[in-house]
Amino acid sequence: MQAIIVTGGKQYNVKEGDVIYVEKLGAEADETVIFDQVLAVVDGADSRFGTPALEGAKVEAKVLKNGKGKKIRVFKYRPKKDSKSLKGHRQPYTKVQIEKIAL
Repeated sequence: MQAIIVTGGKQYNVKEGDVIYVEKLGAEADETVIFDQVLAVVDGADSRFGTPALEGAKVEAKVLKNGKGKKIRVFKYRPKKDSKSLKGHRQPYTKVQIEKIAL
């Protein structure tokens, strides 16, 4: 069984047992989160699509950890102006494991 969920402004194609990295959620490790914005559920020949989301469908996931991604460097340079700046950024994420897809 597969589902397409929306969280953090992004869409994810998930199956039971998958481990995915999503935008940071307000949940601690070992908590259960429920994604209720499910766009589609595919189970073999039986497929259901929402307009835009399926009513009553939900995906349960277990939070494994919260963390930060690799550092990226943002460098701004203005030629002939003696102006430059260097900043770093680490995007926060939440690592979740998909437990159950329910209609």
